[in-house]
Amino acid sequence: MFKSLRERLAGWTDKAEAETTPAAIGDAGRKIKEDKLEEILYDLEIALLESDVAFPVAKEIVDRLAEDLKGKRVSRDVTLAKGVEAALRDAITQALSVPPVDFFELIEKGPRPFVVMFVGVNGTGKTTTIAKLAYHLQKFRAGAIEQLEKHGEAVGFKLIKHQAGADPAAVAFDAVEHARARSRDVVLIDTAGRMQTNQNLMDQMKKIKRVAKPNLILYIGDALAGNDAIEQAKQFHEAVGIDGIVLTKIDADAKGGAALSMAKTIGKPVVFVNLGQTYEDIRKFDAKWMVDRLLAEA
Repeated sequence: MFKSLRERLAGWTDKAEAETTPAAIGDAGRKIKEDKLEEILYDLEIALLESDVAFPVAKEIVDRLAEDLKGKRVSRDVTLAKGVEAALRDAITQALSVPPVDFFELIEKGPRPFVVMFVGVNGTGKTTTIAKLAYHLQKFRAGAIEQLEKHGEAVGFKLIKHQAGADPAAVAFDAVEHARARSRDVVLIDTAGRMQTNQNLMDQMKKIKRVAKPNLILYIGDALAGNDAIEQAKQFHEAVGIDGIVLTKIDADAKGGAALSMAKTIGKPVVFVNLGQTYEDIRKFDAKWMVDRLLAEA
């Protein structure tokens, strides 16, 4: 089992504590010796990579931390570990700081019907995520077939479907027209799970976008996929333009670096995280919560 970043940080700084430049009387605090700081930063970069943080993102965090700590003094009132952790927390938070998306506010203030399209690869949890959001919206929804019918019956939303093998873009078009004719508020469009390397399926997804004209496109990413999820998000973004990310299976993910890396790599925010299997188990993303998780999870 990996030690948490916080535990590792404590270990590194305990070693460095005795080798800090001591504070003189009236001095502002202690300064970490440069060779010890380099050692801490190198080990920290390795730890971030082990936590599924992509290399360019880990390097940016470490470089920012180095800039913040070099030549600076740590107050005598706090331990060296706490001082470095505070700087690390700030560096990670800055990496996560992309303009947020407030899903429910966008729907409340947006046009009618407000069309949301969900994309992602097989098995990431798109359909379950859509059902959870439909449960909270308690409005209208369009998409894929048997599984969605069960969810629809459970949470009370309308399902638009065609026969198996029908053109997915036609299903999306009919869903939007149905919503417009009946003055519905929201259309949630599920797309078949597709690998980003399958050009035919990616072209089909582009067609759905052209026909449905979604107001928002959300990428459903599997937290357990690690760096694969980051590359997938990048390619989906290049194909259709992602507005935000929903991170699934975070309850089973012991690291959390995928969220940090996806947001940084494509410059789009994580909007929701899935924390379980019930309809209530979805929450708005909170950067502080993710930083705490990244630092504290073993």
